[in-house]
Parts: sequence; C-alpha cells; structure tokens
Amino acid sequence: MKYYNIKILFPLLVFVLYCHLAITQITPPGLGDTKMAGWIATGVRQALDTSGSKHSVIYFGAGRISTPSSFNPYNKPAIIILNKEFYNRFHKHWQYSLAVSYRRQNEYRKIPPYEEGNPSVKQEFRAYGRFSHLFSVSDLKVVTTARQEFRRFYTMDFSDWKESRQLRSRARVQLSYEVNGEKKHRLVSAAEALFVSSKRTDPTAEWSRLRYNECRLSFYYSHRPEGLGLTCNIGYMYNLVGQKSKAIDGHYIGFDVIWENLFWQPKPAL
Repeated sequence: MKYYNIKILFPLLVFVLYCHLAITQITPPGLGDTKMAGWIATGVRQALDTSGSKHSVIYFGAGRISTPSSFNPYNKPAIIILNKEFYNRFHKHWQYSLAVSYRRQNEYRKIPPYEEGNPSVKQEFRAYGRFSHLFSVSDLKVVTTARQEFRRFYTMDFSDWKESRQLRSRARVQLSYEVNGEKKHRLVSAAEALFVSSKRTDPTAEWSRLRYNECRLSFYYSHRPEGLGLTCNIGYMYNLVGQKSKAIDGHYIGFDVIWENLFWQPKPAL
C-alpha cells in the first residue's frame, strides 16, 4: 500500500472507531506546510432570545507551528484570529449562521532555515454562511453542514496578496456523544472536505475552476464543569492538503474555552 494511501486510511480508521457525535468547539484553522501545530482560543457563546433558537459566538484564537522538518508545535508564531458568528435555529432540524472574520497569518520560506517570507504577513478578511441539518437519537447527535466562504487577502500595507480572492466551499459531518447523559462530558468527531476557486492579483487572471483542496479530521473531548458556565474542549485535528505526491499533512493539538451567556442570562418567557 502506498504511503499516501496510509496517510488517508489511518486517520479515517481513527475517525470510524471514535465517531461519537456535536457541540461547539473552536477547531484549529489550516496552517499550511507544518508537521505540528498548537492552537488555543477563547470565546463567548451568548443567547439572543429566551427560546434558545438564536445565539452568537465571538472568539479570539492564536496558533503556532513547527517547521516542515520538526515536530515542535511552538517553534514559530503562525496566526491570530478574531471571529464573530450569528446562529438561528429556525426549525427542529435546521439551522443557518452568518459570520465575519479577521485573520493575520505569518508567512515563512519553504526551504531551510525557514526564515520569514517577503512579504512576511498575510491579512485575510472573510465572510461566510453555513446551513446545517441537525439530527439526534438519545445521546447521539449528528450535524451535517454546507459552508460557503468569500476570502480577501492583503499584505500588511493592504496591497493585494498574489492570490487576492478566493471562494471556498466546505462540506462537514460532525458527531457528538453524551458520555454520561448529564451533558458534562462529550466526545466529538468531525470530517470535512474543502474545495476552492481562486483569483490572482493579475487583472487579466480569471477565476480558477472549483477543485478539491484539503480534508480535515478531528476528535475532541469536551467538559462542562458544573456551576462555572463554561465549556472546555481539548482535541486533535489531522489536516491533509493537496493530492497524491504533492500532498502535505499536519497534526494539530487544540484547546479552547467557551464562556456561556457571559453578558446576560436568558430567562424563560412567562
């Protein structure tokens, strides 16, 4: 069996064996050519009505990466992200959300000693929407999501990046399982495929055709301590970018804390 096939089949096997299904966790972003990456984030999930059908999530996250030749996930600074998203569960089984995001990503050369690139920082402004179907059986939950993004890239002085615009489509299945039925301990798995169409800065360039770009597989443990009003998530994500001999893969360790209704507590309608 080719090494490329092993790289795909092994994480898929892990996903099947541990596929316990979906709560919110702030999974790491893809960070390109790195062996290992570390990701930490904190956010607030705030109810916007008393019925629980509308809420928002705002989070701040930061990531660090190894070089392509090492496994030290804290070798170099990689990214900072500020993200704001609004959710509306308008039906028992259906939900949509809209979001905006700012990202500042460090760029490095691809040859040793992997110094800063020129330009060394890429800025990204992102807007996206997603549409989800939610289904549950007892303590098992399944969420399938289609997500469409528009991404705009700049250098630090707001000149156009070489790839200035991108449309990205994402298809995701997320599963979560309540371990003890008390909603304090959950196991969460997800699989996601990403497809992109890009436009370069050259004014004569056209949009590229939509093509498969990467897949992400993740497994998380989530804990909600009693009386603290927060959720802690820790987990692992496998990121496979590209195809066949040009594929690169990375291993991500993520930790995040989400505060619940920090600004006001919704009260049931009388």
